Order: sequence, then C-alpha cells, then structure tokens
Amino acid sequence: MASQGLGVLCSYARQNGTPGLPATLWNIIAAFKTFAVAAALLGAAQAVDVNVRANGGNVTGKFDKFGYGFLHEDINNSGDGGIYAELIQNRAFQYSPSYPVSTAHYSPINGASLGIEFVSPPLSSALPASLRVSATNTTGQVGFQNEGYWGIDVRVQKYTGSFWTKGAYKGEFTAWLKSNLTTDVFGRVQVQSKSVADAWTEHKFELTPSVAAPSSNNTFAVTFDPAGTSNGTLDFNLISLFPPTYKGRANGLRIDIAEALEEMNPTYLRFPGGNMLEGLRLGAEWDWKDSIGPLRERPGFEGVWGYQQTHGLGLVEYLEWAEDMGLHFAVGLYAGLALNGNYTTEAELQPYIQDALNEIEFIISPVTSTWGARRAELGHPEPFELNYVELGNEDWLAGFPGGWESYKAYRFPLMYEAVSKAYPDIQIIASSASSDPNPETAATDGLDFPADVLGDYHPYREPDQLVDEFDRFDNDFGHIVGEVAAVHVNGGIEWLGLLNPYPWWIGAVGESVSLIGYERNSDRIPMVLYAPVLKNINRFQWSITLIQFAADPALTTRAVTWYVWSLFAHHPITHTLPTTSTSDYGPLYWGAGRDDDRGGALVWKGAVFNTTNSSSVPVTVNFQGVRRGTKAKLTVLTNPGGDPFAYNDPFTGVNIVKTTETELVAGPRGGFKFSLPELSVAVLDTDVAAVSKDPPHHYWGKPKHWRGHGRGW
Repeated sequence: MASQGLGVLCSYARQNGTPGLPATLWNIIAAFKTFAVAAALLGAAQAVDVNVRANGGNVTGKFDKFGYGFLHEDINNSGDGGIYAELIQNRAFQYSPSYPVSTAHYSPINGASLGIEFVSPPLSSALPASLRVSATNTTGQVGFQNEGYWGIDVRVQKYTGSFWTKGAYKGEFTAWLKSNLTTDVFGRVQVQSKSVADAWTEHKFELTPSVAAPSSNNTFAVTFDPAGTSNGTLDFNLISLFPPTYKGRANGLRIDIAEALEEMNPTYLRFPGGNMLEGLRLGAEWDWKDSIGPLRERPGFEGVWGYQQTHGLGLVEYLEWAEDMGLHFAVGLYAGLALNGNYTTEAELQPYIQDALNEIEFIISPVTSTWGARRAELGHPEPFELNYVELGNEDWLAGFPGGWESYKAYRFPLMYEAVSKAYPDIQIIASSASSDPNPETAATDGLDFPADVLGDYHPYREPDQLVDEFDRFDNDFGHIVGEVAAVHVNGGIEWLGLLNPYPWWIGAVGESVSLIGYERNSDRIPMVLYAPVLKNINRFQWSITLIQFAADPALTTRAVTWYVWSLFAHHPITHTLPTTSTSDYGPLYWGAGRDDDRGGALVWKGAVFNTTNSSSVPVTVNFQGVRRGTKAKLTVLTNPGGDPFAYNDPFTGVNIVKTTETELVAGPRGGFKFSLPELSVAVLDTDVAAVSKDPPHHYWGKPKHWRGHGRGW
C-alpha cells in the first residue's frame, strides 16, 4: 500500500510539475518514499558461496553466441530527428490521412510568401507537394529558413546539402547556417542556379561554417534574388542537409547517437518494429518497397506515433546500420494485422505472403534474382546475412481476440509454411510468447508452435516483477526477448498511468536480474533486446529509453540502464556453466559461463536487489579448475548517492552510475572473494583461458545443504 501511494504521488509530481503541490504534500511524498524504500529492503544479506563447474553447461545462441541489442522503430523521433542524420524537418512536404501537408517548420525571409502547391509535373509521384516561395513588394534576397528538429547543431565541419527547384531563374542561391537568436551567420555558400521553367533540377552544395554556433538554436536558410526569376516565384522540394555521418554513409546515421549504441557492444538489431510494422490500419503498414531507392521516390510513412515519417531511414539504411555495427538482425515481416484491430482474411493474405518472400529475397539473394538485382542497383550487390525473421508483431494485442485468433488459425500457419519452405535455414520467430497478458489482463492461450519456431516475449514491468521473472524460461521452449524494460515504479499504477520519466537505478538493477535469468537460459534465448532504444527529449511518446538526445550532442545521455546492458554485453559467453551454492537466489542473483572466443575466459554475473538495512553481501565465487593466484577483474556498478529513484538527467549531465574495477587474485580452490553493496550489478571475468585440464575433483562433491542452480548455471 505504501509503495502504491508513492507511485501515484511521484507519478503526479514528475509528470505535472511541482508548483501546484503544497509543502505538506511534499512531506507526505517524502515519508511515503522513505517508508517504501525501507519496506522493500527485506532480504537477508548472508554470505553467499557460489561454485562454478568447469563443464556441463550449454552452448549459447543459435547462429552466433547469445547477445544483447535493441529494437528500433521510429518512436520518440528516434529515426527522423534522431539517429537518421537529416537536419531538415518536413524536407519534402510529405503527408498522409493522419498528417496533412503543411509548411510547418519553415518561415519566410524578407517578407516572402510561403505556400504548398501541387505543380505539374511534380518532383515525383511519391512527392507531389512542394513549397512555393514568392516575393512580395520587397527588394533584395527572399527565401525561407527551416528550424530543423528543434534546432540545428552547427560546427566547423563539412555539411552536405541539396534542394530541387522548378521555375526559371538566372542567378545564384545562397545556402546559410545562421542563428535563430541573433543576426550571426556561421557559414554560407553560393550555389549557381540550374533552375528552369518546366522541369525539376537538383542543386547540390557543400557548406563548411567558419565558426561553431554557441547553441543549437539555429536555422538553415536558402535565399535567391527574385529579379532573376520571371515572376518572383520558385518552387522547392526535397530540401536536405546532412552533417558528417557514422562511417561516412550517404543518407546515413548521426555520429554521436550511433557511437553511443556501438559503445554498448550490441550483437542484435530488430527492425522495423514494433507497432511501426503494423501501421494504423490495413493498407497503411510499413511497406519496405516504399523505403528503398532514391529519396525522391520515397513517399514517406504514416507514422503510428503521432508524426509523419520520411522513410529516409528505410530498409537499406537499416541493413547498412547493422552491417556497419557488425550486428545480426531480426527483420519483422508484415503479417496482416493493423493497430486498429483489423486483419486480413485468409483469402486476402497471399499477396502479403509474397511480399514477405520478396523482402527476404531482396536482403539475401544473389544479383541473378529479381530482387537481388534491385538491391545491386541500389549499390549493394553482395547479399546481406539474414538469420532471423519475425512473422508480425504482438499479434496477441491489437484487435484482441479477433487478431489473435486469426493469427493462430491462418495468418501464422500460412506465412510459416511459405517462408520455411522457401528459406529453410532462416530462424522463424512468432510474434507471441508461450504466455502473454492480453488487453483483458488474462494470459493468452499459447500458439501451437512448431518445434523449430521461437516465441517473442515483451516484458515491460516494474523492477520487482522483473526480479520475480528471474526463472521465467527455466522450463520453457525457445524465445527471443524482443522488447524488455523496467517502465513503472514498484507498486505504481502501471499502464493506467504514465511511465517513469527516465530509466531509474532500482529499475536498472531489476532489469539486470532478469537479464541474468535470460542469459542462464541462453541456449534457448539467443537475443535480448531493449525497447524502445532512443528518445528525442523535445517530442516523445515513450519516456523510458537507453539513450536520450536533442539537436545539441551535449545533451546525448546514456541512461542508467545503458551502463548495465553495456557491462553485460562487454562480457559475452559462448557456454553457460552450472553453479551450486548453499544459498538460494535473493537478494543476490547470479549466473556463470565461459567464452571460448576469448580463450576460455570465465565469467560470473551478479546483481544484489533488496537487502536488509542496505547491507552488503559477502560473495565467494569458486571456479572449478582455476588455480590459486589466477587474476580476474571485478567490475561493479553502483549508485553512490543511494537514491533508488535516481536517474541520469540530460539537463544536468551528471552520471549517477559509478563503475569500480578491481583486480582480484584467486585464493584456495580458485575462489575470488568480494562484497557487493545493495542495489549493485557486477561482473567477474578472468579474461584469459583459466580452466586447467585436471580440476581438483575432491572439492566438487555436493556440499551439505547443496542446492543446484539449473538450466546449466
């Protein structure tokens, strides 16, 4: 009851601000918080001895060893205005039934008139709307400026830009990067006009500012002299500006965000969703064919998270993202369900099945195939490596129960039959788990999975719930954990209320316990993915993400959860190893493994969640076969401030996570001794081939009160 009250009060305060709350209410919140934290810390902090066997575990993963990663769909302006590096917002005046065409994010220069026109011919059938710029009764240069995605970061670096025009014009255009607060101009370049009356022409340029801007409150502008036109009017479309990109890719990714993800050491990328795959209604799904080819041929996407999308981050860009980061990927294939709950009939399904087969062909087939040839035309003749496809997304959720029943009855079976027959070496994933909460809060009855199919589990939970699910997959068939995060405070109001504003420390530790549980079962769980991964702090629909950002790279912030996921991802294992202990799990949770890719390095991962009086837990980890004097590195993550609700705030730049690395030396029987504080996460890694060929078997009989910790660990 105390923690529930705390959740309600903190939710109100964090989402609605503090000014309207009286001091007495803040005193109540403080009291609730103190009581809730004290009530949560009930576990016993007794010493824990963990014995790790040298063999007897399982090989992890499937096509590669078990790994961590993330789901990306364009939510929170994580694509447009996020990792997709385009700086111009509303660059091509794309629109859809949910998002009318407009001149939003543009403003006139020198009294120009701005309006939307549908000229003939259009730039393309995909981009029929354009921006008309007309001079009024002024003299001198006229034009427009674009505010970017809540600002534009201006540095002394080369920007690559282009715009298309229609209308006769003899003269020069000027492309500018300028302050939105002052008259300061940071860089400009003259672009010779090629514009003609009856056709569209492209103008390309490079712009290198002479000085960096003091803030990101800047605009990009294009001006021209109306005296050089026939009637003072020109039409513009596909107005684009890119900074340097990750790995130097054209139409590529924003460097600071991509590098923050790369530094996490991920193994897997799942795309394009997520809800984005399904679309708002039938016929509005994420169509991979609309997302490939020249930008002028991409009509955009009717986004499902409150904004029109450009389709600039399309299928090829996702594949190159994975290629450049060295990631395996799981591609979601549309399976005939829309977010409004409508679904295709069995008679209507075949075109969608063929479209899914064509998409796979585009990704992996040789240039001699129809879609492989198309891929080669777009600059990538070599096939990509595709090991995982998922049929649909959360088909147990939208339109329940009809969507779920149709998935079980014919949508999944027919798609599975076609894909597995055409591509038997690809691992198929169903879009549901062995049990999932449906919209009516009951557990769905499970799909009758073929033996070679993986499920997909999406636990968005409270920290306590994630800890409770530590053994969720100890006795289940194979799954991916396609989306997971702690999103609500313990005892909060869950989906009836708002999410926590940022990932917070006790949530991160709760996640770590569930991650250890998944990794214990990594012979059947090949990947665990955080979702959603990115949030633009200027406009978002889902507050809990690994990374937060804005136009200013100084605000790019790794959440507290990033440090937990990064720690685990940097210490991979190829094999799980069984463990024994005289102690039960809780408050210390653990697992162990071996990484043959690093010469047989031995790895132990642990987390302490809820101890008595915030006391530390003494731990001894004994690796079978490790000799006295062997060295290992212990890395411990803590929050020295002690507030379990603390988070990394982009506006303060303070990282509340402390990383402590200590070199330990094994004592008798290969034992490493250390102590872990309350709400901490740890990894012990020998980082060398440390297992002897002749382990001292006399130590490894079952001790009194032995408890085995199964599923290999």
